Amino acid sequence: MGEAKKLYIKTYGCQMNVYDSERMAEALGGNGYVEVGSPEEADMILLNTCHIREKAAEKVYSELGRFRGLKADKPGLKIGVAGCVAQAEGAEIMARQPMVDLVVGPQSYHRLPEMEARAGTEKVIDTDFPEEDKFARLRERPKAKRGPTAFLTVQEGCDKFCAFCVVPYTRGAEVSRPAARILHEARDLVDRGVREITLLGQNVNAYHGAGPEGGDWTLARLIRALDRIDGLERIRFTTSHPNDMGDDLIAAHAECGKLMPYLHLPVQSGSDRILKRMNRRHTAESYMRVVERIRAARPDILLSGDFIVGFPEETEADFRATMELIEAVNYGSAFTFKYSPRPGTPAAERPQVDPAEADERLHRLQALILRQQQAAQDSMVGRTVGVLFEKPGRRPGQMVGKSDYLHSVFVDAQELDAGDLRRVRIVSSGPNSLQGVLA
Repeated sequence: MGEAKKLYIKTYGCQMNVYDSERMAEALGGNGYVEVGSPEEADMILLNTCHIREKAAEKVYSELGRFRGLKADKPGLKIGVAGCVAQAEGAEIMARQPMVDLVVGPQSYHRLPEMEARAGTEKVIDTDFPEEDKFARLRERPKAKRGPTAFLTVQEGCDKFCAFCVVPYTRGAEVSRPAARILHEARDLVDRGVREITLLGQNVNAYHGAGPEGGDWTLARLIRALDRIDGLERIRFTTSHPNDMGDDLIAAHAECGKLMPYLHLPVQSGSDRILKRMNRRHTAESYMRVVERIRAARPDILLSGDFIVGFPEETEADFRATMELIEAVNYGSAFTFKYSPRPGTPAAERPQVDPAEADERLHRLQALILRQQQAAQDSMVGRTVGVLFEKPGRRPGQMVGKSDYLHSVFVDAQELDAGDLRRVRIVSSGPNSLQGVLA
């Protein structure tokens, strides 16, 4: 048996890309590849790209440029680009970087083993939106031991067409995986040591996968089935759209003990005028009503959000409306962005806000979010929370894990191991983490 070939994957962007990279590595394992930690060791380099952030494509080209010397030194080295930049740029990647051997979009990576076999003797590109279910075509996941947490993609694509977003063009229309396959994968993950699963989707709460006995399941029904799996201790899901927070999903937060009291619920703006221009199809008021219903079901829930500052035509009054919404909701954390145009999206063609003004607004918004985030952390001091420990901390005998509310918690205790789920009393709050003692 020959020596294993070596694969280096660099993952950009969202948690779904992390999941996709795992599945691509598993698929290429059938071609004899094992993962390594540096490009210098590799026989194949794969960049799994994200198109959300500013100048995403240029950053990929810059990264590829750094591999030119490796390709020259090792002519047999194969270089691939996967993910959303691959989908958006297609053959342009190979035109600009001829050393690239294969380009594969996020809906076609189940074809990666066949593409890899052809790469090197020919240039291979696949950015189709195939009709077949890529998850059904992927090889069975290897039975190796896993860490205590895992991502599990249940839904892909988006039908919302927000004016700033490329996801419908790079990931395609909404598709939900059959519930039986998700439950099978979840049980397999638990058998291999996983105790917490985060369900992923571009619009995860719009999940409508085929049920095992016919009909479609909602995300709430899927969560209730996962809640019954022995050994699975925690369930989370991301990313949600406020228009898809149905009554059954809100009720699941009250009734499913394994569903954690943390919800990422992006709003993007507090101005109805800007929300309409974003094509968000909700208002600030309707978002607030959803928040009220969620908090009525689970009073201790911690909310996080997404905000875009400096969206085209945003005025100071629009921005103040966003700040007022943030004050009213009181977030535990948030992701904040200054708007940057994405080619091909409607907002890219509109009058842009002065960059200096957008920067100033972003700094003000981030300062408010930081105050709320620190207050949420400080409020945990004196409370006893569940913590799932994941890895050693910086000091000998220290372990770090995530609380029910997704805060990082450090505990000094020699008897702790990765995968332990323990009650911890929080004794202090730092800038980005909590310190606790075993209860």
